[in-house]
Amino acid sequence: MSEGLETEYWEEWGEQLEQTAQAGGQRLDAFCAAAFSISRAQAQRAIAQGGGLVNGKAAKAAYKLQPGDQVTLRLPPAMELEARPEDIPISIIYEDGDIAVVDKPQGMVVHPAPGNPDGTLVNALLYRLTDLSGVGGALRPGIVHRIDKMTSGLMVVAKNDLAHQSLSDQLKAHSARRTYIAILEGNLREDQGTVNAPIGRSRTDRKRMAIDPAGRPAVTHWRVLERYGAFTLLEARLETGRTHQIRVHMASLGHPVAGDPVYGPARPKLGLEGQALHAARLTLAHPRTGEIMTFAAPVPAYFCKALLRAGRPAEEDIEAFLRRQWGEA
Repeated sequence: MSEGLETEYWEEWGEQLEQTAQAGGQRLDAFCAAAFSISRAQAQRAIAQGGGLVNGKAAKAAYKLQPGDQVTLRLPPAMELEARPEDIPISIIYEDGDIAVVDKPQGMVVHPAPGNPDGTLVNALLYRLTDLSGVGGALRPGIVHRIDKMTSGLMVVAKNDLAHQSLSDQLKAHSARRTYIAILEGNLREDQGTVNAPIGRSRTDRKRMAIDPAGRPAVTHWRVLERYGAFTLLEARLETGRTHQIRVHMASLGHPVAGDPVYGPARPKLGLEGQALHAARLTLAHPRTGEIMTFAAPVPAYFCKALLRAGRPAEEDIEAFLRRQWGEA
């Protein structure tokens, strides 16, 4: 899941509002709400997306203004209020009256946003499923968490508000187990470890995330599964779910996810068109019955091809190998 439900960064902005602070001490979000006649929640959302500038530089909602500060608030662009059903093939691993578990392919965006108004997983879900939770709003019905466009694998979808609340609580309590496999650049020295480093929006490039002491807590547990010399097959288990979490944490170790166009080498290797990152297992408690359920997503073709190029023997079945690693054989 990216690895969490985070706000988007808009490549193009809508309306831009400007005002000068006459007095000091007021929070940026409160000032914007009053000065621009919008709700404080609207102001906070725009600021969280990098749209709140003080003297030309991005600032946080809690920033205390000084007299004479030039405040600019860039609002998200206007967009359609509802996603439309589209007949897009998707793999539904499991479905009952409360939840659906889907295997999202690499290259599919989870929900509509500026630049991706259709062709998303939400559009496909609206066509395939009769009910979805409304907690996420008209553009994110049923969406409890998400994974990046170029990350493949398992997501759970809520079909009613009871399920949505239960799944959200499990994610916050870290009781839902999310396990990924990734191909990393290089050969890690240790066999396993934990990265405990907060993540926030990069202060130099608003399209990237970065380790930031002022960011949100982020914890990734990892274990080496196989080594190929120049590459490593890794298991990564999310404790938290921040945007780009695994990608940022692995890059911080000096071993970015292979094919990662943002945090990896400029030239992708292994024939990859995006990061080799796959949400392979998901364990959760059923929202209504409490039954502990584990779901599996087969390793997709793009990942298998990259493993062969990395040096994994063709005769070894990756699915059987993973089942042994996770005690499923």
